[in-house]
Amino acid sequence: MPPCDDAPSNRTSHGGTMRTTTAATLTAVLLLGLTACTSSGDDSKPETKPTPAASSEQEPAEPAPAPEAAALEDAVRDYTAAYFAGEASTAHRMLSERCRGQINELVFGASVEQAAEEYGPDHAATDVKAEVSGEMGRVSYRVEGLPKFDQDAQPWTLEGGAWKYDAC
Repeated sequence: MPPCDDAPSNRTSHGGTMRTTTAATLTAVLLLGLTACTSSGDDSKPETKPTPAASSEQEPAEPAPAPEAAALEDAVRDYTAAYFAGEASTAHRMLSERCRGQINELVFGASVEQAAEEYGPDHAATDVKAEVSGEMGRVSYRVEGLPKFDQDAQPWTLEGGAWKYDAC
């Protein structure tokens, strides 16, 4: 997505009004938000995993993630909760500096509010798995009840000691 043009204009080069430009920009950001949150897989069928046969022996618990990965996983859960709850300012603060420079806060807020209206707040991030390398992270997770928003290797970056969404 090209950087946002912050210079106000009452007319476009084709003679349209700013309302047309604003509507087109909002539509583009909404589509960006959906594509940034949509995996490339087929959304028509929910993924099913075979259930392991019951065993009399207790399987070892999955090891806890490293502290930096655990912090990233928490950030993903917080961002997803804010996004679907319509908490636009919270979600916007969780964008990386690079993304905040590319995405207009008001347009982003409108897309978050629309997602909250369409889907509601009951869509937690589940099965969150983070891989961290220095200040960069990749996170795979599922969005409860909305498989079209499931993510694989979504980019995040560490800025000022906090993990920020970097998939703009």
